[in-house]
Amino acid sequence: MRELVTNLLAKGEQMLPRFIGDPMPRQATDKGKRIEIIDIVMEFHTQIGVRRVVDGVSFSIEPGEKIAVLGRNGAGKSTLVKIIGGVLPPTSGEIYRGMSMSWPIAFSGGFEAGMSGLDNIRFLSRIYDVPFDRTLKLVDDFAELGRNLFLPVKTYSSGMRARLVFALTLAIDFDCFLIDEVIAVGDHHFHKKCHDELFVKRRNCAMILVSHDANIIKEYCNKALVLKNGRGRVFDDVNLALDIYHSV
Repeated sequence: MRELVTNLLAKGEQMLPRFIGDPMPRQATDKGKRIEIIDIVMEFHTQIGVRRVVDGVSFSIEPGEKIAVLGRNGAGKSTLVKIIGGVLPPTSGEIYRGMSMSWPIAFSGGFEAGMSGLDNIRFLSRIYDVPFDRTLKLVDDFAELGRNLFLPVKTYSSGMRARLVFALTLAIDFDCFLIDEVIAVGDHHFHKKCHDELFVKRRNCAMILVSHDANIIKEYCNKALVLKNGRGRVFDDVNLALDIYHSV
């Protein structure tokens, strides 16, 4: 197991953006401490030709800002979030990251299924240069997986895996959180824990939030990006953005 972790680390930083998202912000330039998405295009080659899923989307987010991403199924929301998080490379465009950014919450592609939950925690602690003992305690307390942390992640139920991913995301002090649809898993008690951790304890953090929950968006987001057929427009009026989203 240690050999596997060592080999993964030895592959170098160039693999990290696709593995678990960009673990560190890019070097700050004159753009400062902000995130800027510049004319992002994402195309997929299919059996019926090239499909453009994201088509020239641009927006920025400042420290502490929370932007909702709205759109019908197939509008390009999840693809855009994965691009912003470094999980997918865009066909063209540029992303400036002046803040540390989480991988998309609910995205488990960065976890090695053959390794135990414990070893995944150890691996990501080394990648993000955070104390393993502290991270383990935070994940153990929050995810409530108990001895299951010693088992391979591939043996976890979808709910257990989601708890591990959610807990590990919250255990690292990111400046900006990427939240794709799922902001809580489990029963009512655990749902409340997730809500409090994200929106109460981290109320000063920036967030890019994909959600169909209008109440969450109205309460916490200060602007919204509405996507349709891969193209997007940002609105400072969240209520107006929701009205347009419901009409498209």
